[in-house]
Amino acid sequence: MRLAGNDTGIGAQMDLDEIAKFEFNPRMSDVDSLMWDIEKDPLLRSTIIFVTVLDQPPDRDRFRWVMDKASRTVPRLRQRVLGHPLSIAPPRWEVDPNFDLDYHLRWMKAAGPGTLREVFAIAEPIGMQGFDRARPLWEMTVVEGLDDGKAALIGKVHHSITDGIGGMKLQMEMLDLERDPGTHDELPPAPQPRHLSEPRRFFDAMIYEAGRQLGNARSALASAVSIARRAVEDPVSIATEATRTASSIGRLMRPAAEPMSPLMRGRSLSVRYDSLQVPLRDLKAAAKVVAGRLNDAFVAAVAGGMRRYHQHHGYDIGVLRMTMPINIRGTEDTYRVGNRFVPARFPVPVDIDDPIARMNAIRELVAGQRSEPALALTEPLAHLLNRLPATATTAFFGSMLKGVDFITSNVPGSPVPVYVAGARVEAQIALGPMSGAAANITLLSYVDDANIGINTDPAAIEDPEVFVECLRDGFDEITKLA
Repeated sequence: MRLAGNDTGIGAQMDLDEIAKFEFNPRMSDVDSLMWDIEKDPLLRSTIIFVTVLDQPPDRDRFRWVMDKASRTVPRLRQRVLGHPLSIAPPRWEVDPNFDLDYHLRWMKAAGPGTLREVFAIAEPIGMQGFDRARPLWEMTVVEGLDDGKAALIGKVHHSITDGIGGMKLQMEMLDLERDPGTHDELPPAPQPRHLSEPRRFFDAMIYEAGRQLGNARSALASAVSIARRAVEDPVSIATEATRTASSIGRLMRPAAEPMSPLMRGRSLSVRYDSLQVPLRDLKAAAKVVAGRLNDAFVAAVAGGMRRYHQHHGYDIGVLRMTMPINIRGTEDTYRVGNRFVPARFPVPVDIDDPIARMNAIRELVAGQRSEPALALTEPLAHLLNRLPATATTAFFGSMLKGVDFITSNVPGSPVPVYVAGARVEAQIALGPMSGAAANITLLSYVDDANIGINTDPAAIEDPEVFVECLRDGFDEITKLA
């Protein structure tokens, strides 16, 4: 299929040749491995839910064929995660020898009025359940019987497979640009499982890690030579840069066990899903008022909503701690499957009344986060943390993440209308993991709309309807600038 390009970077030919360019490493990266390991604490689970609203139910036979084809061309859809207790290398992605497509595809009818609220009520227990770790890490549930003959698709995927941007690119494999794209193509061959004995699995890990360490040593040597040369030429600059990098690492990994909010302090394993829809053009136009990006308007709107919610409960607050994924995908990562982001945590001002001043302040804050030297050290730091026992790593990340008040994430979606097995996509809503926070607010664009997925912890936000209305007022305040 072919998608027209847009300013978010989504858009290019997405056919078998394009999918073939994606790099599927047989092992998890250190970052992905950390996400996998810290789930020993259920509060730190990395489950992503997508709710796609369709104008009609997808054709069952075609949908099954589409997903069968996708599972043959996107290896992760047929792979499970396998580690080795004695291995020092990250776990392997291996084809599930018992792969059952019908386990991953489910169909049901709405039992109630068929509203989006009912779809969210169906999706919530799906999102709360952990994955079967012996199977590939995804599920799809089609919900029929919605208002006006509509349907919904609830997708569930583990964050260790890829980040939001990579996931949206891979999702193009299951989408069409027209309602009836014609006859089915011939299915490509299915990937075959590879049996590895325990000794072979152990030595494979040793060989992989030895090769990686050799590459790291070469890079370190080249860096050392360069630093030594610069130290002779400009020792003050080198010392300043080293100090700045050390401070940056400290900020990135600093513990934050207590939330800054005096209100949103409870934590549980439950979730509540809601959404808002905002004109994408208005958000972009508002951002241009401060020569900023869409993300600046988005975060400023969320901050305004947070201020209103606290004021509703009688609290005047100055700042809240926010986590925001900083995209570190470069041109060399275009076809690399996996997570290429850094979860930056920093206090965000929510007490700035003037929305323009608030956007300016947030724009400067985010620009500062994007320039942190520690961003370039994400994989090496993850590699060091992976050397720790999983219980120690889990406790460390718990101390970093459970004091986060809220998460924001901005993911570019398709700029043109798309179809799923004969059904037109009307909206697509992403509900990101909270990973110890009180709420996750995710923007996923689709054509002319910014769909705002709202995932909240009922132990922290006991009146979700009020919370959503406060967020709506926050977005209205920003879009009026347009």
